[in-house]
Amino acid sequence: MNDPKKLYYEKRAAILVRNLKSRHFDAYYCDNKELALRKALELIPEGSTVGWGGTMSAQQIGLIDAVKQGGFRCFDRSAAESPEEKLEIEKNCLFSDVFLTGANALSLDGQMVNIDGYGNRVAAIIYGPGAVVVIAGMNKVCENLEDAVSRARTVAAPANQQRFQRNTPCTVTGACGDCKSEDCICNQIVITRHCRPAGRIKFVLVGEDLGL
Repeated sequence: MNDPKKLYYEKRAAILVRNLKSRHFDAYYCDNKELALRKALELIPEGSTVGWGGTMSAQQIGLIDAVKQGGFRCFDRSAAESPEEKLEIEKNCLFSDVFLTGANALSLDGQMVNIDGYGNRVAAIIYGPGAVVVIAGMNKVCENLEDAVSRARTVAAPANQQRFQRNTPCTVTGACGDCKSEDCICNQIVITRHCRPAGRIKFVLVGEDLGL
């Protein structure tokens, strides 16, 4: 018997892929993590420089490990031995051939919402790298843009703060406090509604729950 959730994701993905393409993004739907990994690697030319921001979804499909082990030059800030080196690696990501990221939320009409603390991740999505590959589980898809922004602020950000354990209200309560804390990770909220140049941002949508 077919899994009802899989069927639901597949049918919503068909709508989302069509709407993303209408906004000049490239978009692909993969039923599972294994197919998503294969498709993502097809989108990264051999020998490319590859950078990434904090992206659980790319890690969960095995993409980060695959590029580290493949024929790519990687900008991996987790390998930094000092804050200064970490900052330098993050800057190098802005000049990478390919930047890997997740999405905090997507609207069904094809818009992406990302929320960031320092801005390095959203900066690379907006401008710099030659291509951006977005790995997104279908659990990130919301009915409309308003719901997508709400998800980024009230679900993704408080959930991520449980990983970071920084000094913010949502770390304590699990709910957004609309704070101005020094440790706030909601400093930049970016809506990407259209891709220019066409095809620079490529979505690999996965028929599983990924990320937070």
